Amino acid sequence: MVFRSSTLAVFFAAVFGAASPAFAQQPARGPNVLLIMADDLNDDMGTFGHPMVKTPNLDRLAKRAVRFDRAYTQFPLCSPSRVSFLTGLRPDTTKIYELQTDFRTILPDAQTLPQMFKRNGYLTARVGKIFHYGNPGDIGTSGLDDPASWDLVVNPRGIDKDEETVLTNLTPARQLGSALAYYASPAPDEQHTDGKVAAETIALLEKNKDRPFFIGAGFYRPHCPFIAPKKYFDLYPLNHIEAPPAAQGYLQPPAAWFTTPPNWGVGEEGQRKTIQAYYASITFLDANIGRLLDALDRLKLTDNTIIVFMSDHGYHLGERGQWMKQTLFERSARAPLMIAGPGVSARGRSTTRIVEFVDIYPTLADLSGLPAPAGLHGRSLKPLLNNPQAPWDHPALTQVRRGAGDATFMGYSVRTDKWRYTEWDDGKRGVELYDEAADSGEMRNLATDPKYKVTVAEMQQLMRRVQYR
Repeated sequence: MVFRSSTLAVFFAAVFGAASPAFAQQPARGPNVLLIMADDLNDDMGTFGHPMVKTPNLDRLAKRAVRFDRAYTQFPLCSPSRVSFLTGLRPDTTKIYELQTDFRTILPDAQTLPQMFKRNGYLTARVGKIFHYGNPGDIGTSGLDDPASWDLVVNPRGIDKDEETVLTNLTPARQLGSALAYYASPAPDEQHTDGKVAAETIALLEKNKDRPFFIGAGFYRPHCPFIAPKKYFDLYPLNHIEAPPAAQGYLQPPAAWFTTPPNWGVGEEGQRKTIQAYYASITFLDANIGRLLDALDRLKLTDNTIIVFMSDHGYHLGERGQWMKQTLFERSARAPLMIAGPGVSARGRSTTRIVEFVDIYPTLADLSGLPAPAGLHGRSLKPLLNNPQAPWDHPALTQVRRGAGDATFMGYSVRTDKWRYTEWDDGKRGVELYDEAADSGEMRNLATDPKYKVTVAEMQQLMRRVQYR
C-alpha cells in the first residue's frame, strides 16, 4: 500500500471506523460510485455478442445496466484516454498524447472526476490503475497517478510480476508492455495482481459502506503480458481459435497502420495462442469483477451505488495484421461501457447511439446531483439511461499521434451513425471514408471515389465543428 501523510487521518478512519474531521459535516448522502476499469479490453464479451468469450459476471451486470454498444475513446492509448475522461476534456486541451507527461504540468488547476466527489464530502479512493500506470512495469507503484484526486490509494502487486521471467514472448524485440507474450499460471486467482485489486476493493467497500464514496477499481487485465491462471486458458481450446484474415483492405494510407509489418511477423499459430491468452485474461478479469458485484450485494450497497464499467480503449487481435491499439479503426476506437445503479431506469437494455468517453464525467455529475465544472467537453448520457432510443445526434471524435520528435503529426477520425471519416496530418498524409453500415470491417476506403465527394466534404465540416467547438 502507498499512502500520503496528508491522508493518514482519512485512512485511519476508513480502516478503524474512528471519527474524522474530514467527515464531520457530510452533505445529504447521494449515490456512491464504483468505477470499474479494465485495461486494453475490447468488446469481446458475452453481453456484447461474442460467441466464445465467457463473461458471466459482466453479463450479469448488463442485466441491470444500460450497455453502450458504440462508445468511443478520445485517444486509443492508456494515458491520453484516461486523462481525457477523468478531466472531461479532449486530448488537444489536456495536451497528453503519450505515456510520460503528468497532466498537472499542463492543467494544474483542473478538477478531475474524483475531485468533484471529494470536494462534495465523498471518500475518494482507488485500487490499482485508474490514471496511467506502465503495465506491467509500474505495478506495485503509484505510476503516473494524480495525488490530488484521492484520499486513499492502494497499489497491489501480485505473483504475475514474478512470473514475467517464465512467460513466452513472441515479439522479444518489443517492450514487455507492448509485446505478444503470455503465460498460463499455476497460481490461484487471489495471488495475482487483479485478484488483489478485487480483494482490496472489497475491503474498502466493507469499511466505508456507511459513508458516501467514489472508489476506483483499476484492473490490469487483459493488458499484455497475458498472464492468467491456467484454468482460464483451459476454457479456450486452441483448436477452436482461428487467426483472423490478414487482408488489409483497399486504398488505406500508410499512416493508418500501427502494426508494421503485419502481425509483427508472428505466424498463425502464435497469433492463435495470443488470442487464447487474451480471452483467458478477459474471463479472469470477469471473475474478479464478479467478486465486486457479490460484495455490493452482500453489503446491501447495490441499490445506492452507480457502477461504471469501462475500458480505456479498444484492442486489435490480428484483424488485418493489426494488434493492440493506436489505430483509428473501429476495433481500436470503440470500447465497452456499461452504467448501472440509481438514475438508470432502462436496466437490461442497450443503445447503439454514438457516445464518447468525455460524456462520463458530466453523466456522473448529473446522476449524483453534483455541480460539474464549467467547460467540460462531453454531455450527460442520462437521457439514454432512461430511454436508449432517445433522440441523440452527436458524433464521436478520436485522435492518435504518429511519428516521433519534431516529425510528429496527428490523425483525427469522426464517427457518425453511418460514416467514419479520418484525416492524417490535416489530410496531407491521407484521408479515409468508410460506410460503416455496408462495410463494418472498414476494408474499402471511399475517400477518393468521386461518388462520395459531397459526403467527404460534409464529414470534414463535421470534424472541424467537433474539433474546435
